[in-house]
Amino acid sequence: MTEIGFHFNLPDKANYACRLVRKAVSVRGLRVVVVGEPQVLEAVDAALWQLSPCDFIAHCRGDAQPHLVARSPVILCAEGTDAAGLAHREMLVNLGPTVPVGFERFERLVDIVSNEADDRQIGRSRWRHYADRGYSIQPHDFARSAS
Repeated sequence: MTEIGFHFNLPDKANYACRLVRKAVSVRGLRVVVVGEPQVLEAVDAALWQLSPCDFIAHCRGDAQPHLVARSPVILCAEGTDAAGLAHREMLVNLGPTVPVGFERFERLVDIVSNEADDRQIGRSRWRHYADRGYSIQPHDFARSAS
């Protein structure tokens, strides 16, 4: 069963996702798929390009040429994409408002929620979706860790 981490009360989802992805790839050697709305993915893409040369993480869009997708440790996919169709199945990072298609085929899902009221409300519905299906959820409240 997919391990689910719920990371919430974050001021900047894109920058947090960039740090999370960098750590997952460089420290743990994971291959990561990031799903979200286009403007959020653009922000993640920009943040990944701004890492220092020593920290750079190769990445591409999910609709890139197949040989690039196969070799990139990080794939950025538009929300609604069945990310489980990709060879990467280790970690899925959700930055979007909906439950990611095919999340149950990944070893781990990290669902990221900002500290904005609307995003938190939508995040609660995703939490209920996972809980109603019997998933154990690991909460990580960043409002508490900041204080």
